Formats: sequence, structure tokens, C-alpha cells
Amino acid sequence: MRFTIRLRDNVTVALRRAGYAFQKHVGSGEMAFVRPLGQGDFPRFHIYAKEKGFNECVINIHLDARRETYGKQAMHGGEYSDDGALGPEVDRLKKLFDVVE
Repeated sequence: MRFTIRLRDNVTVALRRAGYAFQKHVGSGEMAFVRPLGQGDFPRFHIYAKEKGFNECVINIHLDARRETYGKQAMHGGEYSDDGALGPEVDRLKKLFDVVE
């Protein structure tokens, strides 16, 4: 699920306030953030964020249900639509941030 938010802080500070931890720089200006649903690493919400212009950020969020299990490829069991657990998390984020689109 993808949407754009307006930022008051930089993206790292904004997502940290929303409960997400910085994971890594992905490339092409994207950064990855995670928010586990329990005490382990999985399941977790996973955000790819890319700053757009001066004060906007494109959020691409999905739910990683489990660690990737397809050899060396980066594929995993994930949830990408706003059905199930992802829907309430997207709603929560949209209430925290000013949504542009």
C-alpha cells in the first residue's frame, strides 16, 4: 500500500515517533523501516520511505508475515493490501501524519 505524507521533521524522526526503527538504506534514496508486532522479528510492518521534494515522503508499507524462505532471494510471505492487519496500521499512520495522496 502506498501513500504520500507531509513531513514536519525528517523522515527518520517522523517514523521513529510512529514506532518504527530504521533498518537500512535501500538505494535510490529509499530507506527501510520496521515495526515488529511482537517480541520476535516477525511478523512485522515494513516501510520503504522515499523523500519527495522538501517536505513530503512516499510511504510504501506492507506486512512481512515471516522471514523469506526461498533460498537467497529476498521474497517472503507478505500482505500488501489494506485487508487484515495492514488496514488498521495504515489508518493509524494516516491519523498521525498529514496525508497528501
